[in-house]
Amino acid sequence: MDVKTTFLNKNLEEDVYMIQPKGFVDPNNARKIYKLKKFIYGLKQASQSWNIHFYEVVKGFGLRQNEEEPYVYKKEIGNVVVFLILYVDDILLIRNDIPMLQSIKTSLNNSFSVKDLGEATYILGIKIYRDRSKKFTYALNVSSKYQANLGESHQTLIKNILKYLRRTKDVS
Repeated sequence: MDVKTTFLNKNLEEDVYMIQPKGFVDPNNARKIYKLKKFIYGLKQASQSWNIHFYEVVKGFGLRQNEEEPYVYKKEIGNVVVFLILYVDDILLIRNDIPMLQSIKTSLNNSFSVKDLGEATYILGIKIYRDRSKKFTYALNVSSKYQANLGESHQTLIKNILKYLRRTKDVS
């Protein structure tokens, strides 16, 4: 999903002034400066304010922010999980449950002006390949990496992979 007019979603909390940009100078008031009401792209405070505002909004949807990766959010209810990854004004949603995904999309659409770009094919220039027929092979490969040194976090990872496979065994 793409958030339209990202930096215009929040009012400025401090006074910021700017000169008239080249090509947009009012000839009758060429020396006039303007007080901004909203953030604009390129303003150094804009990204931080946008991220704080986004966090406050999605927290209301029940999404929790990852401590190690602050632009990754997760909502989990039993076996149902949705991940939301924010990259500037782009949102990637990963799910194992379509109704919860639709609920998050609706909430995002009600809070921001967003455009649903459909199923992702690229992320940051990296092509995404989906081959659902090889899920089990992939899970075995991932889990086999940890057999020699199986710590508690690795056991949890393997359990989560097996739970995912069980939940999605009928998905083609």
